[in-house]
Parts: sequence; structure tokens; C-alpha cells
Amino acid sequence: MSQINVTNLTFSYEGSFDDIFENVSFSIDTDWKLGFIGRNGKGKTTFLRLLTGNYAYQGSISANTTFDYFPYPVTEAQRNLPASAFLEELKAGCEEWRVICELAQLEEDAEILYRPFRTLSFGEQTKVLLAVLFSGENDFLLIDEPTNHLDQTARECVKEYLASKKGFILVSHDRDLLDACIDHVLVLNRQTIDVQSGNFSVWWENKQRKDQFALSENEKHVREIRNLRQAARRTAEWADKNERTKIGYDPIKEHDRGNGTRPYIGAKTKKMQSRVTQMKQRIDREIEEKEGLLQDLEKTVDLKLTPLSHHKSRLVNIRDYSLQYAGAAHPVFTDVTFEIQNGDRIALHGENGCGKSTLIKVILQKAGIASSDMAFSEEGICETASGLVISYISQDTSGLTGGISDFCERKNLDQSLFCAVLRQLDFERVQFVKNMEDYSEGQKKKVLLAASLLTPAHLYIWDEPLNYIDVFSRMQIEKLLLEYEPTLLFVEHDVRFRERVATKVITLSPPSR
Repeated sequence: MSQINVTNLTFSYEGSFDDIFENVSFSIDTDWKLGFIGRNGKGKTTFLRLLTGNYAYQGSISANTTFDYFPYPVTEAQRNLPASAFLEELKAGCEEWRVICELAQLEEDAEILYRPFRTLSFGEQTKVLLAVLFSGENDFLLIDEPTNHLDQTARECVKEYLASKKGFILVSHDRDLLDACIDHVLVLNRQTIDVQSGNFSVWWENKQRKDQFALSENEKHVREIRNLRQAARRTAEWADKNERTKIGYDPIKEHDRGNGTRPYIGAKTKKMQSRVTQMKQRIDREIEEKEGLLQDLEKTVDLKLTPLSHHKSRLVNIRDYSLQYAGAAHPVFTDVTFEIQNGDRIALHGENGCGKSTLIKVILQKAGIASSDMAFSEEGICETASGLVISYISQDTSGLTGGISDFCERKNLDQSLFCAVLRQLDFERVQFVKNMEDYSEGQKKKVLLAASLLTPAHLYIWDEPLNYIDVFSRMQIEKLLLEYEPTLLFVEHDVRFRERVATKVITLSPPSR
């Protein structure tokens, strides 16, 4: 057990307008299972890269440990080889027998080490890299978003595996995973950094309580400042009015006024002016106490959606539908049956490779939304209502290049409205002048989400829309969907999101072989 001490850490990317970290200090223990929480673009991955020495920074990071980072970069050449051929290249000193032991804990057979890495599923690739990561000894492990693109079965396996380990920082926006795997949290707030014991739910409950206290204190200070200002203004007016009576008076009305009256009035005025000064000092103290109360308040703005109403109640009809790629030995799926009615929010669920994204692409093709170069044969019925308008989010963000204005022009979006929605999704204005290829993965996903939200549609089809999206924005989108109740077909492996949003779950299973 040892400490990692961060002292006065300051870092910004070369040519950037803003600091990612500024005079940040905190300490963590290498024996902890630490969850790393924060908004997209706040610097979670950057901090992990700072620990591994990738960037130069100001301040100090002291640690008596070696860091190792997940995911390992796998080159194109390595992807054509079995993992057993390049284990040593991923992690110096890696021993194959240790990796095999870790794979057993991940409920995977050692044979996946001897198949070309490219042929492995997302889940299998992730498990191989995690097994390599944990095959060492005494390293403090930095795990960055290990469950993106993984199906529910693989997520459950990774969750149980990580829960049995210790000595790591886990970056994830999956609330279920964080609750199961961590015993401390490191939180990048808006202005400060917190380190607390407990899992995500414990931290979230504490945060809500803290935010409510800050709001109550803020309201109390606002009332006190308002009352003090009113009292100061009245007292100042009385003092000024009293001061004006020192010179000149009506001898008939003030026949009892003597030579000592003027000094008396001056002393009384001075006392009243002193009271005004004291009130202003109290106002300054109240303002000082008020400042900072709301600096870390995560107040999400309610998003809006403009779904269209279709004249037909049934928008998509799928009956006994099977699909097989040309040249493939087996069908992707068989005998799929369901329909999408107005107001349905249907979650497609199933293991990686069961055909969820394929089915979505077929529906888009049937609706004339997108062309496809997929060569396949089909049986059964897959039809869409005529004139159906679909707003689609792909799980792929690689096509996002150029600036915001170029993107809006290509998508025929109002740029000012688009930027307003991004601001509601907690985009900082400084991001608007950057090229989108320089965005974090979470920021890229928000670009796709904002574009979809601004597109009126009969049917919204979202393919893994929450990958890399921070937990606050996930809750924000949950609230939007529950309020506006659009017709939605989506794929999402976040269990809590699916449980809250879906009105129906359709499970696709690969045919038995």
C-alpha cells in the first residue's frame, strides 16, 4: 500500500485556450478500487495519460508504483496475428501462463489467444487486453472505459472480474459497473476535485444532499443580502436627511433649538453613517460566503424534442424475418418478429454479433433513409410505413471531421440552435472553434445526439448512443425521453438506462449451430 500524491498540477494542451487542470492537489491510495467520474472533456483520460508520463506538466505527481494503461494500442499488423504472438509487445515481461489464468477468471477459453485478434468479438478482445493488464504484479492499473461496445453478458463478466481486483482507477459512465466494482470515487467537479469513500450510489446520494444544502444556503444568503441592502439604503437616506437639518432651520417650528443642536445632529448622523458602513461590510461578508456555494452544482438543462406524428399507428412491421449475408455459412438471425407502434420505445438486446446493428441498417434501407452495400438474402417480412421520417444515430463517430459550421451545413441544421443544444449538453463554448476530430469520444457522441434532437422525426433509431457519454448527460437524456415519449428503437447496454426508458425489450439470439 502506498500513496499517489498530486500537488499543484497544471496542464493544458499546446495551443489550447483553456487549462485542463489548474493547481490541482489530492492524494489517493494504490490499494483502492477507485472510480473516476466527471463530465465529458473534463480531463479524465488526460489525467491517466499524465500518470503514465505521456505529457509534460507543471506541479508534481509522486508515486512509488508503476502505472499500466488499458486499453493497449493494437496496431493493424498485430490485429492480423494471434494475441499470443504480441503479448510481450503489449506489456513488458508478460507471461502467457498468467494471461491464461486471468482469462479463466473472465470465463474465456485460452484458445482465443491463438486466433487472429481481428477475428475476435469486441468482448473477446476486451477480455484478452484485460487479462494482459492484470497479469503483472504490483502495477497500479488505469482502466479507461472497458465496457464500451460490450454486450450485457460480457459486461456482467467484466463487472464480476473487476469487483474481485484492487489497485486501479476505473473510468466509466456505467452506473451499474461503478456500483459493483469500486470502493472510492475521484470526482472532477466543475471547479474542484473530490475524493470520497463509497461506490457511485453513495457518492451520488451525498452529492444530491450537498447540492440541496448549497441551494438552501444560497437562498438564505440572497435573502440576507437583499434585507441588508434595503436597511442600508433606508439608514443612508435617514442620515442624509438628518445631515441636511444641521444648517438652517425654522425658528417658529423649532423654537426650542439651542446652540448645542448642531453638534448633536452631527453626532447622530455620524452614528447612522457608521451603521451603513457596518451593513455594507456585512453585505460583503454575505456575498463572499455565497460565492462558491454553487460552483460545483451540476444543474442540467431540460432538453427538448419535436417528434412528428405519423398517420399510421404501426411504423415498422417485422414478421418471421431471417437474414443471411451472401457467402456466409449461417444466418445472422432467424424468425425475428415484432412491430413498432407509435409511442413505443423498443430496446434491441442481445450478445455482440447477434445482428442488432444489421437489423437497424435493414430498417433504414427499407425506409429509404440509407443505401447499403450489404449483400444478403432474407426471408419473412420487414416493412416500414410510407413517408416515414427517421432520425438515426450511428455508433460510429469516425466520420466527424471539420468544424461545427461545416457539420451543420452538411446536415442542414441551424448552427445557432445546434450550438445551443450542445451548450445544454454541457459543451463549453471554447469547443466550438475546434475541429471535431479533436473532440473526446464523449463530445463526438454529443454532436450526434444534438443533431438527432434537432431533427423532427416519426421514429428515432439510436445505435449505442451513450457510449462515452457522461453520467449526468445520461440522466438528462433519460428525462427527455420519459417526458416527450418519442417513438424510439435503440441499442444500449447501460442496464439502468434501458430499464428506465424501454417500454419493450426485443432479444435477438444467434441461431443455434
